[in-house]
Amino acid sequence: MGAFDASSKWLTFSITLAVATISASAAISVHFWGRKTIHTNEKIRKLELSLKGSLEKCAAERQGRIRAQQALRKSLTQPSSDNSEFTSYPMIPIAIVRSCFSTRNGTPRQPLLVPLARACLVFDSSRVPPASLEGLEDYSHCWILYVFHLNTDLEKLWKHPSKSKFKAKVRVPRLKGGRMGVFATRSPHRLCPIGLTVAKVEVVQGNKVLLSGVDLVDGTPVLDVKPYLPYCDSIPGAIVPVWVKVDSLLDVASVTFSEGFPSALADCRKIVGKKSLYASPDEFQSLVKQVLSWDIRSVSQRSRPHNSLVKTEDGETVDHALDLDNYPDEASDNGFEQVSSFLSGDIIYHLILEGLDVSYRVDSDGHVLVEEVTLSSHQPNSNK
Repeated sequence: MGAFDASSKWLTFSITLAVATISASAAISVHFWGRKTIHTNEKIRKLELSLKGSLEKCAAERQGRIRAQQALRKSLTQPSSDNSEFTSYPMIPIAIVRSCFSTRNGTPRQPLLVPLARACLVFDSSRVPPASLEGLEDYSHCWILYVFHLNTDLEKLWKHPSKSKFKAKVRVPRLKGGRMGVFATRSPHRLCPIGLTVAKVEVVQGNKVLLSGVDLVDGTPVLDVKPYLPYCDSIPGAIVPVWVKVDSLLDVASVTFSEGFPSALADCRKIVGKKSLYASPDEFQSLVKQVLSWDIRSVSQRSRPHNSLVKTEDGETVDHALDLDNYPDEASDNGFEQVSSFLSGDIIYHLILEGLDVSYRVDSDGHVLVEEVTLSSHQPNSNK
């Protein structure tokens, strides 16, 4: 009995000690957990206060930055004391067009009329990082804002309105030279020489964008590029004047090539030896046909072709009654590059594409005969 009692007491003591140990451990754990929770909550509260302070500081800085930007914009657009008539905005070309059209003559009057008309936008890498063009290749077309840098009357824009003699109306080819308010037309001769066109996006590579269907001359400065959005850029039921719908006015009856044109074209492309936008002479010839399928002659040349810019037997060029003040958009790049005449009286017109001079005739029925192609003295900027 004594031994049994001793064992029972020892077991009871062991169990009691174990329970006490567990209770003590639990109490210690709860104590430390409570202290840890308090410390964590305090840390979170401090972080929240710090974040709130940072947000308030950012908001104050943003408001200050906005006020500074507004003040700067107001200062830039306010007339200056020495030139009170003009205001200015920070605009500068961001890209240059390398186009198949070496001169204004022959450049389509509207975009997408010549699907094979190609150009490459070369962006200024110092201003436009290549990453700026990411995503543009996912669009089929894009808008291009550019400068009519070859206008012959740009100097007028720098004069006071009372001295600029800028014409409010321009002659319109579809109206056979009839006048229309400049803002009802796409004339390049505008109060602000800014052009807007749409083109098909073919390839985006690095700081270059290859386009097709363009109506841009080589060397055109580009101000901006925006994606074409059909859901808002195409307006169903949009209305235009009747004279805009007269497409047949500028159509030609046919375009044919002389027998020796293909071989002459192949020889010229070999001599030039530059990287062309066209893979073969046949593709380039197709471009010529597409361009000349529209009558690219000026209104005065179509209505009185033998009374304008005639080259005489001794080589002297005579301007017969071509009033460039009344036809500001009819002047060629050098005044008489578009047309020359020989003793026979048959007029030979010239189209400059990628530095090649394509000469052709147009008979009274509107049939075009492309006669020959030679190297032009007017080489495109991209080949210099």
